[in-house]
Amino acid sequence: MNIDNINDMIPLLTPYKMGNFQLSHRVVLAPLTRQRSYGNVPQPHAILYYSQRTTKGGLLISEATGVSDTSQGYPDTPGIWTKEQVEAWKPIVDAVHAKGGIFFCQIWNVGRVSNTGFQPNGQAPISSTDKGLTPQIQSNGIDVAQFTNPKRLTTEEIPLVVNDFRLAARNAIEAGFDGVEIHGAHGYLIDQFLKDGVNDRTDQYGGSLENRCRFAFEIVEAIVNEIGADKVGIRLSPFADYSESGDSNPEALGLYLAESLNKYGLAYCHMVEPRLNAVLEKVECPHSLAPMKKAFNGTFMVAGCYDKEDGNKAIAENRADLVAFGRWFLANPDMPKRFELNAPLNKYNRDTFYISDPVVGYTDYPFLEDLQ
Repeated sequence: MNIDNINDMIPLLTPYKMGNFQLSHRVVLAPLTRQRSYGNVPQPHAILYYSQRTTKGGLLISEATGVSDTSQGYPDTPGIWTKEQVEAWKPIVDAVHAKGGIFFCQIWNVGRVSNTGFQPNGQAPISSTDKGLTPQIQSNGIDVAQFTNPKRLTTEEIPLVVNDFRLAARNAIEAGFDGVEIHGAHGYLIDQFLKDGVNDRTDQYGGSLENRCRFAFEIVEAIVNEIGADKVGIRLSPFADYSESGDSNPEALGLYLAESLNKYGLAYCHMVEPRLNAVLEKVECPHSLAPMKKAFNGTFMVAGCYDKEDGNKAIAENRADLVAFGRWFLANPDMPKRFELNAPLNKYNRDTFYISDPVVGYTDYPFLEDLQ
């Protein structure tokens, strides 16, 4: 039996056409914050990290990348608002392209998930609200993240932030990326407008579903006009309540977003399953993304605690077109090959997810051939 016939039996390894991009399989590298971009500048060690996880015709999404100097909320996360950052991304993108990969840059502003130490001139972080976040235990289970009460963006300031996203998208294309993914999920700035658990505005950006989604759509429209709809995706998590960003009716929010995004003709919509809890573990949940998949006309990507079995089932049952894998892809740079051969997976080490070491827990996970 040849390899093509084997792949035909594995839904995740079947080809897929995403707009203008011909993908060789449906396994996507999810955007993963790794905190190894010293001083917010991508580093040469990222060349190996991303190229290790590249397959010909495979789609990768970069770690979340700041659109401006107000975007930051974590140490050593990359940006794409300066010339230095754009130039630093170029060899990383080139390495992915050299292996035939397709590379999208996820762009974000963390909003109120920040403090004055990360902000220019020690100013308050920006948000839809002036409500602060309560301190949070960090991923290591020891340190406590402290947040500064945010500054509520005025209606006059909002277009400036929209423009930050537009310029970041333009910079991403200049750096060589094939497109951008707008980070509208997980309690960061865009999500702080979308969710009624955060957004307490009384102007045209608050209150109704339409008003709360206005900021997100203005960003989408600006980026589509700048680089073209075929190069734009968006990530959304209507069910998530990270950083105190829950919504009273997530089903209605997700459905409205999926339906409304159709008019822009995006490359894809990337939705996070409701079964992912605050400590990134799978939980059973009665909700479903199925209505959003049905409502969205384009490529529908899902993420959230997927393994090979779940992913194959989602593709086979037409509940998703693509599946993004995070922690398992982090620990298994050759994950599509392992799926193909039904090989065991390396276990991931959560303790090394967010350390600054340029090798440990980053590029030192073994390939199958290393284990033979």
